[in-house]
Amino acid sequence: MGRHVDDRSFKPIDRQRYRNKMQRGLDALARMLADGEFSFPHQQMGLEMELCLVDEHMQPSMNNVVVLEKISEAIFTTELGQQNIELNVEPRVLAGDSALRLEEGVRAALRRADAGAHDAGAKIAMIGSLPTLSSLHFDPSTLTSNPRYSVLNDQIIMARGEEMLLDMEGVPLADAGPERLRSYADSIAPESACTSVQLHLQVAPEDFAAHWNAAQCLAGVQVALGANSPFLLGKALWHETRIPLFLQATDTRPTELRNQGVRPRVWFGERWITSIFDLFEENVRYFPALLPEPEEEDPVAALDNGRAPKLNELRLHNGTIWRWNRPVYDLVDGVPHLRIENRVLPAGPSVVDIVANAMFFYGAQRALTEHDRPLWTQMSFAAAEENFYAGARHGFDAHLYWPGSGWVRPDELVLRRLLPMAHEGLAACGVSDEARSRYLGVIEQRCLNRRNGATWQRDAVARLEADGADRHAALTSMLRRYIELADNGDPVHSWPAG
Repeated sequence: MGRHVDDRSFKPIDRQRYRNKMQRGLDALARMLADGEFSFPHQQMGLEMELCLVDEHMQPSMNNVVVLEKISEAIFTTELGQQNIELNVEPRVLAGDSALRLEEGVRAALRRADAGAHDAGAKIAMIGSLPTLSSLHFDPSTLTSNPRYSVLNDQIIMARGEEMLLDMEGVPLADAGPERLRSYADSIAPESACTSVQLHLQVAPEDFAAHWNAAQCLAGVQVALGANSPFLLGKALWHETRIPLFLQATDTRPTELRNQGVRPRVWFGERWITSIFDLFEENVRYFPALLPEPEEEDPVAALDNGRAPKLNELRLHNGTIWRWNRPVYDLVDGVPHLRIENRVLPAGPSVVDIVANAMFFYGAQRALTEHDRPLWTQMSFAAAEENFYAGARHGFDAHLYWPGSGWVRPDELVLRRLLPMAHEGLAACGVSDEARSRYLGVIEQRCLNRRNGATWQRDAVARLEADGADRHAALTSMLRRYIELADNGDPVHSWPAG
């Protein structure tokens, strides 16, 4: 989705040509996988993070273009909403002290960006969903002025044929009953409330299926440990409300198609895989193209001429199907490689929390791929999906299914089984003892304290309301304190009560 998209309408012939080009891309990809034509000199990691902008009153600051002009760094770019920007960290090797340097680099970049935002009257917030957003911020006029966003919005709304429905029942806050959100939007602007961290991991083609399957197994645990999006439009909803919100904000299916079982474009998936080809083939088979702009290159002819094809059609189409673990085909200096893009986690709360989440994921994923009997042969795919939604809804209070442990809370599962595995996996990746100890120690303490961003936010708001604040004032005060603590840099498990 990063490349330029023309601001125009599409004709039936465009869709037919695009489908044919995607099929040619699949043929080329199959040949490349069979011939082993991919680069894998060493395992690399990458990170993208979406950020929110707020003003002095903790309200969304709809001026990302001005903020980016003040920051003036290529690693910061626009995102869907005018209250969002994105940080793109340069890929680096996973081994050694790279994680420590990653933390230092992200901290430094955010300090520079915050200084630029200050000059524009804004402040950066690392959080999964900005709690002070209102329905006014979901108006189409709040989308960033960029052809690709407007075209994507028009295509999704046209495919759906009616307004987006946001419909969620929350987890009770304190002693109150569950809160319910039911709201309509006439654009995909609610997606801008889903500010996430995307973790990239370069893998060899023959190892891709094991790594993707392992990532799917871990998704429920990841989201339970890292939940940081408990409020939306003034309501206390899921611990990670970003998960159902993203699904509903980009849903091209009216009720009738959902009832028929048509697959959503924000998709967990439906089966374990044996190759990355399975995922790209599913993309073409199940999902109509939203942005059918074919390019001139014939991918099969490119291969015949000794060049790695760009596969632009497959890649652009893949960018409009939001799997929680997305396959990525990319080229660097004309050399192709494969990555897994893990999209499960929210932004924040602090930089050290973000890097700790990444190291836990990379380590546990690596360990799972090296088991003699793979975990995904011992549990159904449906169980992994149920874990994902349970972890998003209930956070540390979820009950997850895990082979050999039965139904278990996330913190207990991590402390007893997954944390030792993550240590082993990071060691196998060549990560230094210092880095492993620092970041997995954060995960351990988060589990022992049963405190992540979502629990801290929920507790802070409940305490403020018990002291007499209304919901708006409580959310505003909580967010102000949250940003102060995040800027201090300490992990969320050590934050004082809000």
